[in-house]
Amino acid sequence: MHADSRFSDRVVDYAKHRPGYPAEVIDFILRELGLERGSVVADLGSGTGIFSALLLDRGLEVHAVEPNGPMRAAAEGALGAREGFRSHDGSAERTGLPSASVDAVVAAQAFHWFDPLPARAECQRVLRPTTAGANVALVWNARRESGTPFLDGYERLLRTTSVDYGEVRHQSVLTSGALESFFGATPSRWSTPSEQVFDWDGLRGRAASSSYVPAAGDPRHDAFFAGLRELFDRTNQSGLVRFEYDVDVQYGRL
Repeated sequence: MHADSRFSDRVVDYAKHRPGYPAEVIDFILRELGLERGSVVADLGSGTGIFSALLLDRGLEVHAVEPNGPMRAAAEGALGAREGFRSHDGSAERTGLPSASVDAVVAAQAFHWFDPLPARAECQRVLRPTTAGANVALVWNARRESGTPFLDGYERLLRTTSVDYGEVRHQSVLTSGALESFFGATPSRWSTPSEQVFDWDGLRGRAASSSYVPAAGDPRHDAFFAGLRELFDRTNQSGLVRFEYDVDVQYGRL
């Protein structure tokens, strides 16, 4: 399935159950990219608008660029009435934005779907010339894959019962050279911990939001969610389990 359509049948779960980002992440990005109220930012691969909403909260003008129609429609429904929000049917490689029109580019949980060199050229085209400082930040909620019985079991379940987890997980970009190709050098890196706490319904929705988890109709669907239920029953504490994350920010100047 093409990246532009992978999440079309998962929009509701994605918008409801995917993690947000701690305030210190937004503080860091605004500081490192020299942004303030009224600054103009392109949010590439903006999805359902989770990251765009946090930038709007800080008074930025956000051009949300998203190729997936259902996800873009979800963002427009949630954010369309907010001052400063602009939605675009486009991609990282072809944003449709005017040249030299934005102060910075961000991408949250999205860069691993980009074609690095065309995306680099497009970002260079739409960025306004500046004299110094970073102007691009790539952000991921990197789920910890081990450390608790629940995290150990969830990772094992993904590796044995998912669709194409090993191929599409974002961690592959860290060793593929894609970041260096995009930035033209090794980017700077910063991280901070975060977490989500789920009951059973929340955990089921969080899992279903991932494109590599078998969808209804897939022959692996029932086995995956039976395994997930068994894992929850075995590892929950007072009816809750925790996803632990390291919010990973890769940033630099193009």
